[in-house]
Amino acid sequence: MQRRVLAAAAVTAALVLTGCASGSEPVGEEGFHGTALKDKYAAPVPALTDTDGLAYSLAKQTGKPLTLVFFGYTNCPDICQMVMSNIASSLTRLDDDLRDEVEVVFVTTDPARDDEKALRTYLDRFDEDFVGLTGKLSTIADLATSFGVFMGREPKLPTGGYDVTHTTHVFSIDANDEVPVVWNQDTSAADLADDLTTLLKEDS
Repeated sequence: MQRRVLAAAAVTAALVLTGCASGSEPVGEEGFHGTALKDKYAAPVPALTDTDGLAYSLAKQTGKPLTLVFFGYTNCPDICQMVMSNIASSLTRLDDDLRDEVEVVFVTTDPARDDEKALRTYLDRFDEDFVGLTGKLSTIADLATSFGVFMGREPKLPTGGYDVTHTTHVFSIDANDEVPVVWNQDTSAADLADDLTTLLKEDS
């Protein structure tokens, strides 16, 4: 467990250094626009709750060949919507047979406001097949740590509300329940679609 967390944190730290770049990412040494991990780490087992009220584990319920995971929250004013829109757009660029092999999971970092109904309403704006997960904040924080994702809560705003801070990377989980590639928030829909096609064809 400690090795997995350290590996995830190291990967995320490295990605943060390039996370503010704009435009398309250059193709990496492994042929990906995202970052291919030399030391893959396992998806966490603990379960959260999906928008149907059912238990969903990123290790056990991800039955498709490829799953994309993003940590965010429905009240996010900008980045979350941009990333989710890019993911949705990238899927429309795939052939139908490849699109059916990809699952998208949105894990809320703000469970106090993001219940099952709020998540479903938010995700349906992008794709009705997207999976939304919520649950206890402590469980979500543990899952985030497994991915090397930072989560935080800003002080109350003058309006009485609050903002949530979080790492904005998209993670892939393959058929072996391991994370092979990570993308930053600036990855375009075209580049993401290109990488998804490569990953799916490698596994076929």
